[in-house]
Order: sequence, then structure tokens, then C-alpha cells
Amino acid sequence: MPNEYTSAMIQSHPSATAFRVAVRRAAHQLVDSPKVFDDPLALTIIGSEAAAKLRTGSSETQSGISSALRAFFAARSRYAEDQLASAIARGAGQYVILGAGLDTFAYRNPYPSKLHVFEVDHPATQVWKKERLQAGGISVPNTLTFVPVDFERERLSDALSSSGFRMDRITFFSWLGVVPYLTENAMASTLSFIASIPAESGVVFDYAVPRESLDFVGRLAFDALASRVAAAGEPFQLFFTPQALRDKLQKLEFLDFEALDAAEINRRYFGTRKDDLRIRGDLARLMTAFV
Repeated sequence: MPNEYTSAMIQSHPSATAFRVAVRRAAHQLVDSPKVFDDPLALTIIGSEAAAKLRTGSSETQSGISSALRAFFAARSRYAEDQLASAIARGAGQYVILGAGLDTFAYRNPYPSKLHVFEVDHPATQVWKKERLQAGGISVPNTLTFVPVDFERERLSDALSSSGFRMDRITFFSWLGVVPYLTENAMASTLSFIASIPAESGVVFDYAVPRESLDFVGRLAFDALASRVAAAGEPFQLFFTPQALRDKLQKLEFLDFEALDAAEINRRYFGTRKDDLRIRGDLARLMTAFV
């Protein structure tokens, strides 16, 4: 669960973790069959050099831990877009991707007459992404608005409002790879803003459970991952039990929830597979909440 959002937001250069996540999404297109998450632009957006390394197998994407992470990133992206479809059925006409990184949804949007996409990210990361789009021959549709935000100086609500975002429209937000790295106040502030959008608006995000709630093997996995992200300057900060998170969301007046643990993610997205692609451990969870 790299922090592709906050690393992009606080640095003056493009997000390296966003790139690593994108490479694993691209690897899923090559390595795994059938695909859990079908993204025809995933290899193009990472660039010809990185794509060539994946095609020749000269990368670490097929290692054991990468297989589990690849499974999680594929399932996470698939789940977000599944929930977006549900949100559109509820009337959503805007989709805000917080910490968009190299996400490609806006460039393959299957709902162009219904949905406007806002990609929120650090200005440096958006410049870098635009360069990759141009290099890959991926056109920017008129149903997409880039929203550059430096969170040290700007508020999300102000940046969106100045970019044509409509506060009176039902909106769905994706917020992936972010919450475990935030302070509780920062999380609450963003959720409060989302809750202020009209009824039937919603958000999908992933989160982490406390270390003490894991079994022995889970704690070993937690310690290994926590050590890696801390060494990268992105330590875990925020954890929730499922009930505590639900209580928090209810206080913010979210009314409708779907929570997935690792077992449910594996059942939903990997249950009929013949290979061993699946999520391991029980640290990461997925949550969708509607107002």
C-alpha cells in the first residue's frame, strides 16, 4: 500500500511510488490470466522502457511479495471502478480521483456522456503525467479536468471549485493508497468535505487495521511492510478497526457502507482462479461509503 497520494503532494518532483504502483498494474496485464482489472492503457502510460522490461521479464514483478501486491493493486482498482458504476446508477455525474498518479480511467471512460472526471494531484506529478500521456499518444478527453493542488498551500474544496467542480452535483471520490499515511484530522477533513456534497455521493478508499488485531503471521507481514515504507519516508500513521471506522463515518453522516476484508476481496476477485494470485495477510481493507 504505497502512499502515492501524500508523497506526490508534499514533494516538488513526481511521485516515485505512483510509478511503482502503475508498473504493477501494468504487470498484471501481462502476467495474470484472466485479468482481474483490465486496463488497455496500463502498459502505455508507464513508458516504453518500463513496458519493455516487463515484457522481457527483467523486473521483480513476479516475485512472491510483488505477486501479493500486484493482486491487491489490481483488486483495489477493479473495486473502485465497480463502485463507481454503482455511484453512476445513483446519479453521480462527477468522479474525483484523489492522488490520481498514473491512473488511466479518464482516458478510457466508458461513460463520456454521463461523467466528468477530476484528477487531483501535486502539480509536479501532473506535469510528469502529461508528458507520459503525450509520449504514449494518449489524448486528453474534454471530459477530464486536471486539478493541481499543493496541500501545503491550498484546500481541496478551493482547488476543485476553481476548476469547475459543481458542489450541487452527486459525486463519487476514489481515494486509494492514502489513508494509512494521514493524520486523523486530515482524513476527517477530507471526509467532511465529501459528506457535504449532495446525498448519494460517496467515496471508496483502502485502510489498514491495527497491528494488534493481526495474527502472528500478519504481524510479521505488517512489520516488514511498515519498515519498508518508513525507510522510504512514508510511515504508517492511521489505523482503524472496521467498527471504529464505521462509527467515524456514521458520525460524519455517511449512511450506506460496504467493507471488504482480505478474505472477501479474495473470494470476490480471486475465488475461481486456477493460479495462486491472491491477497495475503489481512492488513489492508477496502471501504465504500455513501452519503
